[in-house]
Amino acid sequence: MERLSLNQRTTERWTVAEAVDGCVRAGIGWIGLWREPVQSYGVARTARLVAEAGLRVSSLCRGGFITGLPGPGRDAALDDNRRAIDEAVALGADCLVMVVGGLPDGSRDLAGARARVADGVAALVPYASQAGVRLALEPMHPLYCADRGVLSTLGQALDLAAPFAPSSVGVVVDTFHVWWDPDVEAAIARSAGRIASFQVCDWITPFPADALLSRGMMGDGHIDFRRLRRLVEAAGYDGPIEVEIFNADLWAADPDEVVALLRRRYAEHVLG
Repeated sequence: MERLSLNQRTTERWTVAEAVDGCVRAGIGWIGLWREPVQSYGVARTARLVAEAGLRVSSLCRGGFITGLPGPGRDAALDDNRRAIDEAVALGADCLVMVVGGLPDGSRDLAGARARVADGVAALVPYASQAGVRLALEPMHPLYCADRGVLSTLGQALDLAAPFAPSSVGVVVDTFHVWWDPDVEAAIARSAGRIASFQVCDWITPFPADALLSRGMMGDGHIDFRRLRRLVEAAGYDGPIEVEIFNADLWAADPDEVVALLRRRYAEHVLG
């Protein structure tokens, strides 16, 4: 249980302060933070609150969305990522999760979008490395390729990370996004030294109308969490295990009850 982390989006109704208090009440020592609620509460204020509660920040989400065409919009996106790096430093986050972005409006050039991700990461690495922040590339299920993440497999993320030091650019192994991949075992083995974050939630069926809210509590779907945990540990990862769930029913439920259920399911399905 000392590795369990509550991602802030799992208890969407909670403010930053409520999420910190909820972790303390539940005996959870890690928290995954999101930039928008942190900015609303205040970055420095959040950092103090987390530190005073004795929590550690497993990740800050999100950087990325760097697939835009050259021009003012892309420049603004890169500047926003530099601000995200500064926020990660202030919060003491282990890594900045990079949701790289989908296709620009009207574009069908997937190869070009992926090339711009590589260029964007290369542009950000010097700033991030100087700040001591690890960029964590998150491959996403192909379902999200058009609008959120043109990196669709762990192998693609590793190829993009390869030119950079593992301490500068790592990868996120999110069970929801990688469980389906027939090459996931080999890709995780190849990830040794690169895994910056391990996130868990289940793949549930049938899908809701909003695919973004399709994640489920561990045990409610189809993913073999113990197998994936053993694979990432065999690859050398021993960091926090972050539960990140986007689910309308869970968001509507009492957050303390959600966290209590989360702890039970984590013990049963991830650690068991």
